[in-house]
Amino acid sequence: MTKKKLMAVLLAGVFATGGLFASQASADTYTIQPEDTLYKISKQFQTSVEEIKELNNLNSNTIFVGDTLKIGGHDEKVYTISPGDTLFHIALAHDATVDQLQKWNNIDSDLIYPGDAITVSGPQQEYAKSEVKSATGGTQAKTSTSSVPDTGRTMTVEATAYTAYCEGCSGTTANGTDLRANPNLKVIAVDPRIIPLGTKVWVEGYGEAIAADTGGAIKGNKIDVFIPDLDNAYEWGRRSVTIKILD
Repeated sequence: MTKKKLMAVLLAGVFATGGLFASQASADTYTIQPEDTLYKISKQFQTSVEEIKELNNLNSNTIFVGDTLKIGGHDEKVYTISPGDTLFHIALAHDATVDQLQKWNNIDSDLIYPGDAITVSGPQQEYAKSEVKSATGGTQAKTSTSSVPDTGRTMTVEATAYTAYCEGCSGTTANGTDLRANPNLKVIAVDPRIIPLGTKVWVEGYGEAIAADTGGAIKGNKIDVFIPDLDNAYEWGRRSVTIKILD
């Protein structure tokens, strides 16, 4: 591939991550972007790796940036996540619920990453399922453990992210949790004077976590969320989030 063509492909990938609807979502083809994998594309379009391989006569999972894949027609709208986005805000903007976004995209947490594409609409009947009849005959919103909790003390904090392999990190939290051995745990570092260690906390854009760590720069209304992957921790950046103290 020539330098000129490679630059055009990379620029296309940059401009495709601007928080816009992806036009490929309703088309029969998709142009492969940097960082794409068949698994990631299959989740984006709610299909399977095998189905994509069969449709494109692929003998392996190897794909190349700039190549075009046949996907098949879809009615769903796809949104490219921008820095600072959360599932809660995306759901509000697209007349959906966090529970629905998680179902449509086969995800089981609130953690999302800039540049990823998610489906923000589904079959009409899915909206009907988001309401259930109450005992009095009215309707109430269906809740999820990943949705915003109904109770808890609310705070606004500045949130950064860290990994278990940062410079000077031991991988063991202040309360003795080994994050290298348990990379899927939801853990945050806090100022114990504000949030005691051991407290369960819901964090906007991250989900429910345990206050299990501290940090020299984590003072006052600041938290550090644990993210296993260094690149994804960088993508989290520094943001203002709402948290709820659950216990």
